[in-house]
Amino acid sequence: MALGTPATVALDALGISFTPHPYAHDAGTSEYGREAATILGVDPEQVFKTLMTMVDDEMVVAVVPVSGKLDLKALASAVGGKKASMADPAVAQRRTGYVLGGISPLGQRTAHRTVIDETVELFDTVFVSGGTRGFDIELMPRDLIRAAEAITAPIARD
Repeated sequence: MALGTPATVALDALGISFTPHPYAHDAGTSEYGREAATILGVDPEQVFKTLMTMVDDEMVVAVVPVSGKLDLKALASAVGGKKASMADPAVAQRRTGYVLGGISPLGQRTAHRTVIDETVELFDTVFVSGGTRGFDIELMPRDLIRAAEAITAPIARD
């Protein structure tokens, strides 16, 4: 049974199929993506975390594998900006409508430019947050890119 989150509602509205993966979230962890990969038994390179950033004066969504880190310089370059930094968590939550650890690249309250690391295309399916802690959704990379109106670029590093 899918949880009715803005992310799943957005996918349903676009007619995009996905597989819901609810799991028991440990409130003591802050490594949300790694927790999902471990509990779901999935390669961490196939599970993508959603990071809210500021590129110059614009909020930009960056989606990278939980096995790596975001390369802020590469992100800025990908969107034609000069400088990127992590967004203020309170602002990120307000602008997306999601809590930290449950921010999905889909169904955000305010639309933002989105960049997904190019490694997304290496997999038949990928996992992203479904819009709350303890809930991931699995879908095809091309569907994620389309639903998020994203571009792909090399924005992750080990």
